[in-house]
Amino acid sequence: MIKVIGRVTDLASKKAAVIFTKSTCCMCHSIKALFYELGASPAIHEVDHDADMEWALRRLGCNPAIPAVFIGGKYVGSARDVISLHVDGTLKQKLIEARAIWF
Repeated sequence: MIKVIGRVTDLASKKAAVIFTKSTCCMCHSIKALFYELGASPAIHEVDHDADMEWALRRLGCNPAIPAVFIGGKYVGSARDVISLHVDGTLKQKLIEARAIWF
């Protein structure tokens, strides 16, 4: 299982913005749409058939595990956290600092 945690942290740090999702999750769809609207192209990793990956996300402190959003290799939260960052204006700045979008 430690290898799975390493795989998650590796995937989370490969791109400026990374979202772990499930295809049936409506909040996952909303978060992806928000990132696209802001001009980011996040790496999307669907964990529909990977219970180990979802377990690893929980072990890393992602609660709820899905969606799990990483910006600049750091966990920023789930849907509620991302929406809060967007409302207070800091999400776009985090994406700019991580070079996920350019302005």
